[in-house]
Amino acid sequence: MAGTRAPVPARPAGAWYAAVLLAALLPCWPWAAHAQVERTGDYLARMDADGDGRVSLDEYLAWMGYAFARMDRDGNGVLSPAEQPGGKGAPITLEAHRQRLAARFHRQDADGDGYLDQRELAAPPR
Repeated sequence: MAGTRAPVPARPAGAWYAAVLLAALLPCWPWAAHAQVERTGDYLARMDADGDGRVSLDEYLAWMGYAFARMDRDGNGVLSPAEQPGGKGAPITLEAHRQRLAARFHRQDADGDGYLDQRELAAPPR
């Protein structure tokens, strides 16, 4: 029907929304091109800063969290709505962002050894 607008879907809330928001943003930014990889082994190689063949929580936070600093244009440790895609969303603090990433890391760490191997990196977070 002409002039009828489709309903706007509700935005997901909480940690899931923040993770989706940041993950969706990465491919859209020119500075993220270096972060794009095509195979799980590539992720492991890029994330594994000390070259031990596995990814620690610190390595995971450094790799997955770099977009936050790029988005935080005023450098205050909080992504304001204006700094988020679409200029919308609740403010996200750096600490909250890191906590969400750490929770995702621990869900992916299937064997509970405190590291992610290639198999765990390839598996979707539980």
